[in-house]
Amino acid sequence: MAEVRVLSPRRELLLLLTLAGVQVTHLLDFMIMMPLGPQLTAEFGISDSQFAALVSSYSLAAAFAGLTAATFIDRFSRKRLLLSLYAGFAVATLACGLAPTYASLVVARVAAGLFGGVLSALIQTAVAEVVPFERRGRAMGIVMSAFSISTVAGVPLGLALAARFGWHAPFLTVAGASVIVGISAAYTLPPLRDHLNARKNADAGIFGDLRIALADKTHLRAFGVSACMVSAGFTMIPFITIFLQSNAHLRADQVPWVYFAGGLTTLVTARVIGALSDSWGKLKTFTLMSCLVCVPMLTLPHSASWPFAALIGLMTLFFVCMSGRFIPGMALVGASANAKVRGTFMTINGSIQSLAMATATYLGGLIVSRDAQGQLTNYGWSSLMGCLLALTALYLARKLVLRQGPTPAA
Repeated sequence: MAEVRVLSPRRELLLLLTLAGVQVTHLLDFMIMMPLGPQLTAEFGISDSQFAALVSSYSLAAAFAGLTAATFIDRFSRKRLLLSLYAGFAVATLACGLAPTYASLVVARVAAGLFGGVLSALIQTAVAEVVPFERRGRAMGIVMSAFSISTVAGVPLGLALAARFGWHAPFLTVAGASVIVGISAAYTLPPLRDHLNARKNADAGIFGDLRIALADKTHLRAFGVSACMVSAGFTMIPFITIFLQSNAHLRADQVPWVYFAGGLTTLVTARVIGALSDSWGKLKTFTLMSCLVCVPMLTLPHSASWPFAALIGLMTLFFVCMSGRFIPGMALVGASANAKVRGTFMTINGSIQSLAMATATYLGGLIVSRDAQGQLTNYGWSSLMGCLLALTALYLARKLVLRQGPTPAA
């Protein structure tokens, strides 16, 4: 079993809150693109497939950055690397806000993906190195609550800013917030250099860590879990706002309330699911959430005629189950890593997630289309594909062999 550097409860909480702050701004930068879909397609005169390509450009760049970083990530201080990448991410997000054309926005999104693509891997690596497996569900609940916070406050605020000042405003706001969080992280993050001591006798070759990580069969299963877990959501998520406005005929000022209700609920349920993962078992909790998520996924494409309140309830269940899978799921994935190359493993895992995200978004853009009335069609096929991917992730998770904590028996 790998050693974990144990911090005091106060220092551990401070670390987790700081990492959650980095995650909030990182997620905001990515998530704000999807609700801006109707505005961006109208602003630049682009099709749904071009919008899907715009969303995918970030993920593809993040995947490339992760694979490149996997050759050196375990050779530097986690803190120094995180702060350097976060600074580049803030500048790239600023460039997104200043982009005057579709082409320049694509270039800026690629730059943001190159810097931001490794941040999630570094955050998850830091959690695995300082929080014991027995408490890691709660820790992941705190860090993953960044999704809820960005949905509760960020997405509605971003939509409001876009409606009042134009689509540039949300990116400029995220860039400013990143500067504040970055300064805080510089003062609060510990060095996180313990992994360097464990590497003193390790292979010095530039591709040594990469070979070790990719040759491990348990790692390959974990990569499969991550890829399917992410793809399940992104067959549908990028087109939710378009569906709500075009098919369900919600007004632009009603859409933020859907995200607000879902995000506010997941802010609470993330902590509950994290605690449940530690007490009941991470595999059991992942099984429950993976099965439950298929209910709103398969129902959403057929809810266009539902009342507004019912739509909010359905979307809230969608957000709770979709994000709730990641708390026990990523705890299981992180516990399957070889501690000597954990940073490399998590970085490759992040790249695979980004690639899966981009692929699922692009395929979703090819599956869905618009009819003569401008309504989204074939959305049901996207939801069916997403449900099958969620169940595939569950099947692979039950095959994992953990190197920290108990091995999950089927």
